[in-house]
Amino acid sequence: MPKPSICVYCGSRRGRHPAYMTEAAALGTGLAQRRWRLVYGAGDVGLMGAVARAAQDAGGETFGVIPQHLVDWEVGKTDLTRYVVTETMHERKKVMFMNCNAVVVLPGGAGSLDELFEVLTWRQLGLHDKPIYLVNTKGYWDPLIALLQHVVYCDFADASLLDFITVTRTVDDTFDLLTKVVPQPD
Repeated sequence: MPKPSICVYCGSRRGRHPAYMTEAAALGTGLAQRRWRLVYGAGDVGLMGAVARAAQDAGGETFGVIPQHLVDWEVGKTDLTRYVVTETMHERKKVMFMNCNAVVVLPGGAGSLDELFEVLTWRQLGLHDKPIYLVNTKGYWDPLIALLQHVVYCDFADASLLDFITVTRTVDDTFDLLTKVVPQPD
């Protein structure tokens, strides 16, 4: 990896609460300030666009990966430091994950959940040990956290599943933890 990189999964929509966009922008700015590269889905809309624009505005490096069929739908952000178009969603997720040191998940929809659950499953299976952070802006992820606890309670997963995700309240809280595990650039 050329420099420490954080993979961000988040919505291609703005969401109902303004705090979602505010936190997305704070994440992009904070990544750039720490000289960490943003790795994300290359969209120029919703939270995805907010993270990328904030990172760029703060002088950060951006690496976007988008499958061909989403280039028009998510309005592919082509002015990134690196812009990769893949053939499939699966290839997109693999390229994003292979090019990061950690994963941060902001509010999002089915796509964000898909990405989260894939890396969570890989972690559960011992295929990686990268940290996964769930930014619980305004309690957005509370129902998901309850579901994961329910899965463990009903004995469909070992309690260690809950240890593979670190839940934070804000992007600032997330950065406090990330600085302890992500290497600082030279």
